[in-house]
Amino acid sequence: MAGPQPLIKHKIVKKRQKRFIRHQSDRFMRVSESWRRPRGIDGVVRRGWRSTRLMPSIGYGTNKQFKHVLPNGFRKVRVFNVDDLEKLMMQNKHFCAEIARTVSVVKRKAIVQRAKELSIKVTNPTAKLTTEENE
Repeated sequence: MAGPQPLIKHKIVKKRQKRFIRHQSDRFMRVSESWRRPRGIDGVVRRGWRSTRLMPSIGYGTNKQFKHVLPNGFRKVRVFNVDDLEKLMMQNKHFCAEIARTVSVVKRKAIVQRAKELSIKVTNPTAKLTTEENE
């Protein structure tokens, strides 16, 4: 058995790959590239004229059904201890566990072991374990 599989596997649809760049950020060093909405009364970008920069809008948003879904088909839930895995027991076809970065190595091993018993996918089962064993 290869491990838990998601109930629904979907194709990721990206409506836009490039980032939205701030108007006139290419002309002035003082204007950073990070997006700011143009608010001027005569702004051509705000008015949506041809051959100007595109503005972010709700139409670029992700389908609500597939929002926050990882490429492996699961939604991610952060886990701090073994008891948190019990909440995912009945939802193991929809959610996968991600062990929080503050969890110690001893607890990590217990969480990974329990997740295997409950057939819950863990996104980072080997994190911190390899570095601790090498030292």
